[in-house]
Amino acid sequence: MRQALSLILRRIVGVVPVLAIVVVGTFLLLELAPGDAVDSYLAGTGGADAQRISDLRAEWGLDQGPLPRLLAYVTALLHLNLGWSTAFGRPVLEVVLERLPNTLLLMGISTALAFGLGSLLGIVAGAQPGSFRDRALSIGSIAIYAVPGFWLGLILIVIFAVDLRWLPVGGIESIASDKSGLPRALDISEHLVLPVASLGLVYLALYLRLMRDGMVDAWGQDFARGARARGISGHRLVLRHIARNALLPVVTMLGLQSASMLGGSVVVESVFAIPGLGRLASEAVGRRDMPLLLGVVLLSALVVIVVNIAVDIAYRWLDPRVGSSGPNA
Repeated sequence: MRQALSLILRRIVGVVPVLAIVVVGTFLLLELAPGDAVDSYLAGTGGADAQRISDLRAEWGLDQGPLPRLLAYVTALLHLNLGWSTAFGRPVLEVVLERLPNTLLLMGISTALAFGLGSLLGIVAGAQPGSFRDRALSIGSIAIYAVPGFWLGLILIVIFAVDLRWLPVGGIESIASDKSGLPRALDISEHLVLPVASLGLVYLALYLRLMRDGMVDAWGQDFARGARARGISGHRLVLRHIARNALLPVVTMLGLQSASMLGGSVVVESVFAIPGLGRLASEAVGRRDMPLLLGVVLLSALVVIVVNIAVDIAYRWLDPRVGSSGPNA
């Protein structure tokens, strides 16, 4: 237990430089982009005179150089203040936290579907390498993985929402439905079927391939031959020995893919009009709202870091050797 806690503490300490790089790097990249919030605001209002433009830049803190604004932003972050959104006229933290649950819900269900069902199908394929079911699942996974998520989402909308009218076209829930409790939960679930399918199926294929390939490799290892020599066979051999060892690279990929899945949610949320962090980031870019975009990127980085720490914990449980060889493990 102490070794596991030490491993987690080392990961938490490493969060500080990662967040510093994210904040500074994102700020500098946004500085290189043409235009700012004032330019976007004036483009939508028909313009203004030079005095009005100067007043707006002073009011929004855009009349200073990049370095003073970066120092001011970092100072505000130390006080847990993400700044003010010029696009929404509200604190950035308030806007981001309002959208965060939708993204976490979409990402969480998609990840659970992809990892759980993908690993299970990978076990089915890898239990008998070279069999018909192995070849069928492998070919199917390659075909699904080759399909872009946004294109899959559009096809699902056309089939199940437009033609068959079984599911809603988009949104997170019915507008002005006044539902609560179980009816609202069911309504949200109905709206999430297509977004979860379009985001999760692509990653499901990836985990299926990883699990299957890991099991094929595990069958040739010494521990597998030793287990068969001791009379272990059937489901016990497959699940307790082969699949458990093959699961390690799949869990590792789960942490690495968390950032990609969060990035993929930007496209999916736009296709299905889901008010989440991905769509919020798109709106912030279009309206040149730097504080809001920085807040979205920072919070997204925190989500990815938390997922990776959880993966470290799971990896430590699956393989107790992790973190047991001293401080440099």
